[in-house]
Amino acid sequence: MTEENDAKGSKHYDLMVIGTGEAGPTIARRCRREGWSVAITDERSYGGTCGQRGCVPKKVLNGVAETVDRARRLKGDGIGGECHIEWADLIQFKRRFTGPVEARRTATLAKDGIVCLHGQARFTGRNELKVGDERVTARFIGIATGAVPLKLSIPGEELVATSDDFLAMESLPKRILFIGGGLISFEFGFIAAAAGASVTILHRSERLLKGFDPFLVGLLVESCREMGICIETDMPVSAVEQAGGHLRVLSRDRIFEADMIVHGAGRVPNTAGLDLARGGVTTDRKGIVVNPYLQSVSNPSVYVAGDANPRGRPLSPVASRDGKSVAENILHGNTVVPDYSAVPTAVFTAPVLAAVGLGEEEATMRDIPVTVYRADTRDWYTTRRLELGRSGYTVLTDSPKGRILGAHLLGYNADEMINVFALAIRRGLTLADLQEMDWAYPTAIHDINRIR
Repeated sequence: MTEENDAKGSKHYDLMVIGTGEAGPTIARRCRREGWSVAITDERSYGGTCGQRGCVPKKVLNGVAETVDRARRLKGDGIGGECHIEWADLIQFKRRFTGPVEARRTATLAKDGIVCLHGQARFTGRNELKVGDERVTARFIGIATGAVPLKLSIPGEELVATSDDFLAMESLPKRILFIGGGLISFEFGFIAAAAGASVTILHRSERLLKGFDPFLVGLLVESCREMGICIETDMPVSAVEQAGGHLRVLSRDRIFEADMIVHGAGRVPNTAGLDLARGGVTTDRKGIVVNPYLQSVSNPSVYVAGDANPRGRPLSPVASRDGKSVAENILHGNTVVPDYSAVPTAVFTAPVLAAVGLGEEEATMRDIPVTVYRADTRDWYTTRRLELGRSGYTVLTDSPKGRILGAHLLGYNADEMINVFALAIRRGLTLADLQEMDWAYPTAIHDINRIR
């Protein structure tokens, strides 16, 4: 099938995709391989958040921060001298990874025969869009627009920087305050503190890093505070204001001063600019209302994937899998329901916090009988040889059969080890199955044998 022009001057495609991160191009390429006419657009540079403003640049910065942090911890144990981060050099290093992303993504899509447009897409009808000044119609529309920081709805919100701003700054401010006690604040706070900034995290409630095991979060908070990061809970921000050459944050009856304030209070689907109502696409407080096949319940021509999908999780592998699921459902009529039950995730600090599967609170709420294995492992060799300070685990198994249902790790190499547990959950393995393995020694993964 080929692109066509209708009587109104609109260009018609079999599929129009909005968003060029991980999910959008996956949908576009799969349908194009079936001979469909496909167009794609983005209001920002091609490549999406992960490759340019998220996981990839963050991990580049984290790798350097982790190296410096480790050198400092081991000073006097074989490491001598001073180790520090040159921020401008680090940002240049990051750009070696992010700089080529847009050109590569655009070239690859064009080579595949996909029409590459640029501009904000807005619905003008159920199967009609306006992209910039161009009118487009399509049999199917894929929304893969990612996520954006949620509105804080406080005075002075315009003074608050985003994680995008943090990753682009040429010099490091002396004092950085993060609003929100989630993943962004802990990861970027760790990087900034390792680079020499004074870091404060303010969180509105008592529970930090919601979704992660509270016992391990507590150990991570201890480690962060030892590093010099100030973490304040039950401290909702009521306003931000300019005060001379710095910024002030008002929270309860306290005032915090900083040179930069960063939004780390959560993200929401980036769909506000799409004029969804004109496309007959219904929403609720979570985002676009979709069925299990990621299809709009009110407009069956529309599918949603990636961070814009309220059913999924804001992770790049999930976005890619969503893209594959949506493509199959568009092509073959709703045959695939995505499975989010064993998706690992990690907080890249030092130590690393990682999780997959069921948590203890969720097990209790769902009345699932579990056996819980938990320990503080700061005295284990893996942790002591790096002077890491804190480590631990919480592992949940099915009480009747012993199958692994959830794993939560804090420590060296936890971001790699968690993948073994993810595979175990997917394949229905027991803890005994893992402990029968002859793991390489001495490695962090060998510590699985010590879980009791």
